[in-house]
Amino acid sequence: MNNINRLKTPFEEFTDFFSNGSTLLIISTLIAVVWANLNYHNYEHFWHSEIEINNALFNIKMGLLHWINDGLMAIFFFVVGLEIKRELLAGELSTFKQASLPIFAAIGGIIVPIIIYMSFGLEGNAKGGWGIPMATDIAFSLGILSLLGKRVPLSLKVFLTALAIVDDLGAVIVIAIFYSGALNWTYIFIAAILLSILVVANLKNIQNLKIYTFLGFIIWYLFLQSGLEGPGTGLHATIAGVLIALTIPARPKVAVKSFLEHIKSSLNKFQSTPSGDNEIVLTDAQLHVINDIEYGVKKVQSPLQSIEHQFHGFIGLIVIPVFALANAGVALTSTTDDGSVFTFLSLAIAVSLVFGKVIGITLFSWIAVKSGIAVKPKYTSWLTFMGLGLLGGIGFTMSIFIASLGFKAFPELLNTAKIGVFIGSIAAGLAGFYLLKYSLNKDSLKRNSHKTLV
Repeated sequence: MNNINRLKTPFEEFTDFFSNGSTLLIISTLIAVVWANLNYHNYEHFWHSEIEINNALFNIKMGLLHWINDGLMAIFFFVVGLEIKRELLAGELSTFKQASLPIFAAIGGIIVPIIIYMSFGLEGNAKGGWGIPMATDIAFSLGILSLLGKRVPLSLKVFLTALAIVDDLGAVIVIAIFYSGALNWTYIFIAAILLSILVVANLKNIQNLKIYTFLGFIIWYLFLQSGLEGPGTGLHATIAGVLIALTIPARPKVAVKSFLEHIKSSLNKFQSTPSGDNEIVLTDAQLHVINDIEYGVKKVQSPLQSIEHQFHGFIGLIVIPVFALANAGVALTSTTDDGSVFTFLSLAIAVSLVFGKVIGITLFSWIAVKSGIAVKPKYTSWLTFMGLGLLGGIGFTMSIFIASLGFKAFPELLNTAKIGVFIGSIAAGLAGFYLLKYSLNKDSLKRNSHKTLV
């Protein structure tokens, strides 16, 4: 079959979307940096402008930046939660054999950067940034990998994507446990009850998305208000996004076998339905059959897959670029008392991202393979794994997000942390690209020589 007509798998659509969406992310980042350096006060003042929504049911008053980080990013993490659930149920993480290598690699990519960061001996408030270098930006990492074209085997794309998804799960857990403030336990208790209702609805395979949307919004609001010091100071609202996603039904209303029988029957009925005098306009009978087919098509898709597909465009075109525009505005002139721009904190983050990720991902992958727990893809060298490990060091979006949580009360630290994220991510991306360009060529020669011998 011609490749143009070949239908892409959900995984291929996922990787293509994020790799293509990285361009808009770069543009938004450049605009934010230029804006912040032309007029930093204007940049900060704009994103901290307060917006209030007040009605009979609820009242929320937050700065625009908080609306983005607590609201739009909750939608981003909701989609991440859908992806995690899909991969666990029927994707690259659905069996231990498939999941073991990226899981081990992701654990190493989380632990080693934190250890390296802590080894710098940072004191005071700067110690709170230990979670920053543990993150991987899936959009940028897959975007750079896509630049290498057909030289990249599908197995390596799968590995990097699964690794980034497990990495996101780790980030969610870290944010929930370590980057949350004092809690209003009444709100948390009510949110837990509502989540339990959604879990029961899932188990009963209730697919009315109005229920999940309505209760999901209330759960998000309760998480937002769960802090004793005001909105956004308790359990981070993005955690609600992930938890709600895990309750979305993954089973279709109509089984594939029944769907095929239904479609065949409908097509036969359409073919046997008499056409009207006007060939341009369908008859009422034909429209009735088409509507019946559309209903079947909708029901054979699970709510999880349907929502994930619909939200990808919104995430890539709106959420991530707007997040970058609001958060990536780093001042390249001094914001510290000693007049420095690149500080010891910046160095700690940059080094932890580059070296922590490559060492952690490669070392833990090697341990998993040598211990027999996982299997390395054929004709893939450990040099290639080092290249993938470097791409894992592109923290960018996720690292900036964690930095905004850890240093939200310390703008000087946040600015220098962003510089460290920028430098570390750029260095990791460039090093990973050129190392993979070299190693993948060598892997390809090995693969071709083996085919020749066979």
